[in-house]
Amino acid sequence: MSVSKMQLDIVTPERKVYSDEVDMVITRAAEGDIGILPKHAPLVSPLKITAVRIKKDGDESVIAVSGGFLEVRPDKVTILAESAELPEEIDVERAKAAKERAESRLKSEDGDQKRAELALARAMNRLDIANRK
Repeated sequence: MSVSKMQLDIVTPERKVYSDEVDMVITRAAEGDIGILPKHAPLVSPLKITAVRIKKDGDESVIAVSGGFLEVRPDKVTILAESAELPEEIDVERAKAAKERAESRLKSEDGDQKRAELALARAMNRLDIANRK
């Protein structure tokens, strides 16, 4: 592995979504936004529902992640995500429908408000990532 690169693995319970050597990873951990470069100090943190931005050889790509954990070692970043999708995998119509369902659940007084807020955050994140294609 090159000194200026680090291994990034994004894994869900179902599959390995991404695995490659990268220059930088930018994401939102529990304490806020974090940029990770090779030789970063070790760190473990919960992840928010967010975009994971990946910089490699002058290009930037993005992956939608719905929570999980981030583990950083000097030569490797591992994201264990509840779910993760590449932009081209996102079903925009399904995400729009999920957003509308979550918004209507939030407007009604009955039901689990926290669950509806999380569903809305996941749908908004997926739509944001899909629109970046």
